[in-house]
Order: sequence, then structure tokens, then C-alpha cells
Amino acid sequence: MYRFDLNGRAGKNLDMKARTNITINGKVYRKGSSFPWYFIYPFFGFHMLAFGLSGFYMAYSGDGPELGFLYMHGGFAILVYTIFYLAIFGFDEVRWMFINAALGWFGIYAQIDLILSLFGKQADDFPPSVHVIPFLDYVLETFLLYQMVIDVSGARENPRRKKNGGVVLRRSLVGGLWRDLPD
Repeated sequence: MYRFDLNGRAGKNLDMKARTNITINGKVYRKGSSFPWYFIYPFFGFHMLAFGLSGFYMAYSGDGPELGFLYMHGGFAILVYTIFYLAIFGFDEVRWMFINAALGWFGIYAQIDLILSLFGKQADDFPPSVHVIPFLDYVLETFLLYQMVIDVSGARENPRRKKNGGVVLRRSLVGGLWRDLPD
């Protein structure tokens, strides 16, 4: 198994536990068995970023496609990734992802507004229907980043470390955006 030193965790296993039976590269991993985290996060991180950026661009560019195409393109990606997330992370994690997103609607709206401000736009410049796909893409991407931090830091089985990892991730994302704001 893949092992390396991360914050004093020398020799500890950094594998993920399968929440359901899952097949990766033709090999079946049974529920509860371990598989390397690098099978999941680089692949899904790249693809989610590509779909998220294209959805963001299509939603907020001046010459973007019709709303129907945006919903078809982004909705299909969101549906597929949600199914994968259910298989990889389990129902409870995904359910709480959506509950937290609903509770944090205004915070996510503010962060999307912050991102748009980098391009001289505001979230209020667009009707609410345009924000659906970028909002859900943002939720799925940050969820994936959070799960990666939990697994790579070994916090999945350590509640204190799990809480601290989420705080560090959120502060890093917002701090990085805040630093790049135009004057």
C-alpha cells in the first residue's frame, strides 16, 4: 500500500475505505476494504474542475449558451458525479453535503459573487436560474476537496482532526480569493 510521511504520520496507511462495493480499473473493492486515495481524488478533481469551470464560464459569460443547454450540460455532470459520490463516500456524507449546502446558501452565493468580482461582475447581474449549475458545481468541488483533506490527513477516523481539516480548507479557499480581490 502507498505510504508516506505527512505531519508525523510516518508509516500509517493513507488508504480510503470503500463505503460500497466499487470497481476501479477492473478490480472489485468490497465494502469496508481499502484502496489508495490517489485512485479517486486526482481523477475526480480534474474532471470536476473542468466541468465546473465550463459551467461557470457558460453561465456567466456574455456570449454563453441558452439556459436549457447550461442545465443539460451541467445537470448531466452533476447527476453523474452525485452517483459516483454516493458510491465512493456513501449516502450519509452526500446527504450532509446537500444539507450543509442548503444551510450555507448565502455563504456560497457570497463566494460566487466574490469570484465574479475578479471578472468585474456581480452575482446580482444574473437571474437566480443562472446560479443553479455554478452553485451545485461549487458544492461538489468543495466537497471533493474536503473529503481529500480528510483522507490524506488521516482525519476520517479522528473527529478533532476532521473538524480542523475542514476549517483549514475553508479558510484557505476564502483567504486565497480575498487576497486576489481587485482594489
